[in-house]
Amino acid sequence: MSTDPRAGDAAKYVDPDLMAELLAMRSSIDNIDAALVHLLAERFKATQRVGVLKAKHKLPPADPGREKAQIVRLKRLAADAHLDPEFAEKFLNFIIEEVIRHHQAISETAAPTPTDPDAPFDWASQK
Repeated sequence: MSTDPRAGDAAKYVDPDLMAELLAMRSSIDNIDAALVHLLAERFKATQRVGVLKAKHKLPPADPGREKAQIVRLKRLAADAHLDPEFAEKFLNFIIEEVIRHHQAISETAAPTPTDPDAPFDWASQK
């Protein structure tokens, strides 16, 4: 029986040769997962910088036109890569929602306090 944590419950009932092949595949999956996490971290670093820039210039946290174009682009890339475009859309929508949430938080922390009489009134935020 394998003591490799990647074996999971399969180690209890899978032939050792098959288990070796399964572990090799899982190792590749683990590497891909690590790469995805690092890519997402880099993406969110970039979107945080965008959020700061938007807050500084009083731009809205969301950009529906850009978001729609990105979804169309990603679905096309997914189809070309033989990945379900609907899955790709759901994945990007999840990321977009999180980015907007971050941008809103950045905007709120960058906003002048109501007690600051010299702060300019932001009409766009009153919608």
